[in-house]
Amino acid sequence: MPDATPLWTSAEIVSAVGGTLSGAPFEAAGITYNSREIAPGDLFVALQGARDGHDFAAAAFAAGAAGALTNRAVEGGPCVVVEGDTLKALEALGVASRERAPHVRRGAVTGSVGKTSVTQAIKAGLDLAGPAHASIRSYNNHIGVPLTLARMPRRVERAVFEIGMNAPGEIAPLSRMVQPHAACVTTVGPVHIEAFANGEAGVAAEKASIFDGLVEGGAAVLNGDVAFAVVLDAAARRAGARPVTFGTSAGSDARLIDFRPNGQGARVKAELFGRPLDFPLAQTGFHWGMNSLCVLLMLDALDVPLETSLAALAEFRPLAGRGQTTVVHAPGGAFTLVDESYNANPLSMAAGFRSLGARPVTPGGRRIVVLSDMLELGDQSRALHEGLAGPIAEAGLDLVHTAGPEMKRLHDVLPPERRGLWRETAAELAAEAAALAGPGDVVMVKGSNGSRASLVAKALAGLGQADEGAA
Repeated sequence: MPDATPLWTSAEIVSAVGGTLSGAPFEAAGITYNSREIAPGDLFVALQGARDGHDFAAAAFAAGAAGALTNRAVEGGPCVVVEGDTLKALEALGVASRERAPHVRRGAVTGSVGKTSVTQAIKAGLDLAGPAHASIRSYNNHIGVPLTLARMPRRVERAVFEIGMNAPGEIAPLSRMVQPHAACVTTVGPVHIEAFANGEAGVAAEKASIFDGLVEGGAAVLNGDVAFAVVLDAAARRAGARPVTFGTSAGSDARLIDFRPNGQGARVKAELFGRPLDFPLAQTGFHWGMNSLCVLLMLDALDVPLETSLAALAEFRPLAGRGQTTVVHAPGGAFTLVDESYNANPLSMAAGFRSLGARPVTPGGRRIVVLSDMLELGDQSRALHEGLAGPIAEAGLDLVHTAGPEMKRLHDVLPPERRGLWRETAAELAAEAAALAGPGDVVMVKGSNGSRASLVAKALAGLGQADEGAA
């Protein structure tokens, strides 16, 4: 039977945040700060940012909110009123959620690439093992993490939280809020480097700070293949954590031996704590060889049986914008679309090119990549964009279409036979979608979210009927 216990009562909220109740007592079944996402029975949190959430409280109540968390009384329904910042109150509610459910085994995920996919793959394993909770979408910042904690039902057994950053000093406080039993760094690379004076080394130190919040003796799951593995290991040991590594070297606790894409996904050969493994994945990207080992180590640390973890990985499919594959039946003939448009950086670009290069094509078909600008690369942007030419050549890709001023740098250094269209914006390139692919082609679309690569992916998918889930 479904659990009829409310997520929060108004009395519990008052106690957690140190507020006072204005209006009648209430029970909340969920929490949101977006008045457009209110479901009947939700608690509406009136955050104060570029827009003051208090201005939307009436709309939230009209949509069925049971109550609101505010710093002043508002009309339309009952409120728990706090002094000062309602974000601080949300943080307090998140901490109270953690403390009222000490039995819950908690995991935390960060990394330059793969955070959301790895988080959701871990969640798939947790779900098979018992009642579980996780971040939705990419709720990984100073709002998303406490919100995810506050949304955690008190009767789940396990939970996993995604933790991200855009600038120094953001990860450690969020990890301390979660107090995970296991935390991982998927990889370290040149992402958000414009915010760090020491570039990638600063990124590594920031990612390693996720271990600061681990409970005593918790598992620090880290990528032993990255250049800054020593930084990660040292941070884990300083935090009193138990380092556990995944990688390709013989000393790794989870060692990748082989990754073979096939028509349905891939097979992985590995060793886990010395035990040989050979298991299927519903993923084709080469980066999933390492991702899968990170997932297995995290699930092991969260007391999920290996057989359950492998079963979850076998069924876990690419998320939207992160490798989701479809066959588009266009009027001129069908082509395969690989949508990697959610985000991009030099590491994920190289992994995507390698995966695309390994995909089979029918006679006459081409391997085509459509790229929009990578963002937040600071003064290294030009070199990193031009540097994509090497991995593209190594993968044997046939044609490269580009959009954006930074991708123009790549366009200019490509050999003529590989140089496709370049347009100033992704929207302009999307308008010419019919010229980007032909029958039998396999087309990957990739770029930073802010440079709107998704417009191109949507335009390509719109050229014909799409069959989802194709490999």
